[in-house]
Amino acid sequence: MTAPGVQEDVSGRPLVTERRLHPVTPLRRAWAPVAVLMGWVVHDPDGAQRQLTRLTTTTLLVGLAVLIPAAALYGFLSWWFTHFAVTEGELRVRTGLLFRRTAHIRLERIQAIDVTQPLLARVAGVAKLKLDVVGADKKDELAFLGAGEARALRAELLARAAGFAPETAHEVGEAPSRQMLRVPPRVLAVSLLLTGAPWAWLLVASVALPLLWIATHSLWTVLAAGVPMLGAAGASSVGRFVAEYDWTLAESPDGLRIDHGLLDQAHETVPPGRVQTVRLVEPLLWRRRGWVRVELDVAGSSNSLLLPVAPRAMAESVVARVLPGVTVPPPEAFSRPPRGARWCVPVWWRGYGFAVTDAVFAARRGLLRRTLALVPHAKVQSVRLAQGPWQRTHGVADVHVDTGAGGTVTARLRPADEAADLLHAQAERSRTGRRDAPPDRWMA
Repeated sequence: MTAPGVQEDVSGRPLVTERRLHPVTPLRRAWAPVAVLMGWVVHDPDGAQRQLTRLTTTTLLVGLAVLIPAAALYGFLSWWFTHFAVTEGELRVRTGLLFRRTAHIRLERIQAIDVTQPLLARVAGVAKLKLDVVGADKKDELAFLGAGEARALRAELLARAAGFAPETAHEVGEAPSRQMLRVPPRVLAVSLLLTGAPWAWLLVASVALPLLWIATHSLWTVLAAGVPMLGAAGASSVGRFVAEYDWTLAESPDGLRIDHGLLDQAHETVPPGRVQTVRLVEPLLWRRRGWVRVELDVAGSSNSLLLPVAPRAMAESVVARVLPGVTVPPPEAFSRPPRGARWCVPVWWRGYGFAVTDAVFAARRGLLRRTLALVPHAKVQSVRLAQGPWQRTHGVADVHVDTGAGGTVTARLRPADEAADLLHAQAERSRTGRRDAPPDRWMA
């Protein structure tokens, strides 16, 4: 589906085989001029309306006759001048017609490679390749490739990142996987209804919108306030159901694989050794069913969800796979803040708890929506003690643990003496953990 090209050095020897994206890509990129026009309309709707009222039918047709070919030409040229190639140690992407840009993505800095297929891409038989790279603010991507080509390229890049020789990497293929868990659609739907978020938004709308109507008698004001509320209710229920539909978790040598999506399908990978924090989230209405949600902080990756809903025992077994050697501490292992902490945080102080084991720093918070955060000692980057004047008056302090993914886990409202001891002890545990931790490696 691609049109290969070959670069040559001054002696005429082939250096790198370059490839183009899928021929359907110009259709995607042709929308850029139209998007610019729509952005102007949204930014200045009054000015856009005035300009449109001045247009005659002939002028409008002439404008469309110019805009459509220009958009098509832009899409074609942007596709024609975009090439990518896999060299011995990097993925190279060349773009640009007037201003050339070449991106060099070192293979050893790749953290994860995801394959995603939006609905229209599935119809066209193409896919998007997204790469999580250390130090990059956002994912690099190749869009679009043939669906089979995208998966083959992903397997080749992972094999090279794992240390396979370039001449054999393309023969390795995708590492085998073993399914661990699949979330049934019925369970997912029930869990979303029991989160309470959609009902909260509907309740707010049912109270606020009639009051707005009584106060303003303006239909536009009611719509301006009601549409975002109903949109938030839909995003927290229907939107999440569509995105998390058929959630499947599998285990493979290159990490944990996640497949999900009803309309837009995604194939993601949680790389080994890159998980900095795991959170077990337990909404109030889930407790009777024993369900939890498992979230992640991954260094160099935007992937943040491991399981949308799962029985607690299954979730804890998955945590043991994500964080080898880590066991979720039982509830009785957590110590609560002293009673004097109630003057610092009334009522909610009861939801805080802290535990530390040989492998993990654990902190709990929340009464209605409980969250348990786990940080392996080897992933701790820094430890801080914070004590405000009101906390100092009541003899408590907070101990903050910072991770490599930019997150922080806090043991709140600990006795001041205990917090000082914890600060030094955790720093020593972190040094020991980093020294003894095995190296992160693909396809171990």
